[in-house]
Amino acid sequence: MSKPNAVERRLEFDDSGLARELFGPHNAHLDLVRELTGVRADSRGNALTLRGGSAEALDRVAEVMVELYGALRKGGGVSPESIKPLLLGLEGAVQPTSRRYFEQDVFVVSPKKSITPRTLTQREYLGTIRAGDMVFGVGPAGTGKTYLAVAVAVAELLARRVKRIVLTRPAVEAGEKLGFLPGDMMEKVNPYLRPLYDALHDMLDFQRVSEMIEEGVIEIAPLAFMRGRTLNDAFIILDEAQNTTPEQMKMFLTRLGFGSKAIVTGDVTQVDLPRGAPSGLIDAVSVLEGVEGIGIVYFSEEDVIRHPLVGRIVKAYERHTQPSS
Repeated sequence: MSKPNAVERRLEFDDSGLARELFGPHNAHLDLVRELTGVRADSRGNALTLRGGSAEALDRVAEVMVELYGALRKGGGVSPESIKPLLLGLEGAVQPTSRRYFEQDVFVVSPKKSITPRTLTQREYLGTIRAGDMVFGVGPAGTGKTYLAVAVAVAELLARRVKRIVLTRPAVEAGEKLGFLPGDMMEKVNPYLRPLYDALHDMLDFQRVSEMIEEGVIEIAPLAFMRGRTLNDAFIILDEAQNTTPEQMKMFLTRLGFGSKAIVTGDVTQVDLPRGAPSGLIDAVSVLEGVEGIGIVYFSEEDVIRHPLVGRIVKAYERHTQPSS
């Protein structure tokens, strides 16, 4: 009878920095391998040793690790959220195997940044955006809905497939009535649009973003400014769409012009509309489900990308708030 962990596989990677990223902070990714597959993964320098009771299981885990390392070499990222579905798929689940997952390049490249999806849903989302002219990304904060949409928008603009980017969100905290706020119009709306600026500055140099905004190539404005317009040859992103009313949402969706693409993102569990007003995002998803040409991608908590320390903090608070038995 063979002893548990008697079979071994040893892998060596040529880049120590990428190897550390593959193994995860404090070998967190290797701990995940053991948790999900029962295969023990130990690192020493650039080397990874896999131990388990089945040669077949070790071969499958080794394939995942090699493919993940290949993704890192291409400029992609590795996280628990991207590793988990690949490892679960090894046991015959419906998730794709690692080779199928990475068989196509899906990186979105800007001069400052190379980006690749870190979860299966993010991969589906990018594919849906590329294939369609109107896409809804619905799910909790931290899943990359807006960030990935901005990344594709920048790539489309730089490739001259669109002539401008339009980024908008409802300024619900001010009731879309901005006149009472101090400063000129940009100073009034900037606090509500800051997340969109942050995403843009992660993709492009600050100076270039400023120049594009000044030239009108990139427009960042509150949703109220969209009324009465038709947007041609544009990549349009509506963020925080859960805080639109059904009337505002219909107004926005009907702004789509020729050669344009519209992305709508939001979290239906975080509606901040006053007096229980219905959410335009919830209404639109219900009305437009199944309509040809419209893609709807749903994110879940499994797609939330966090620093590993954040996850540990959340779990610590959960343990602290649980009643003692």
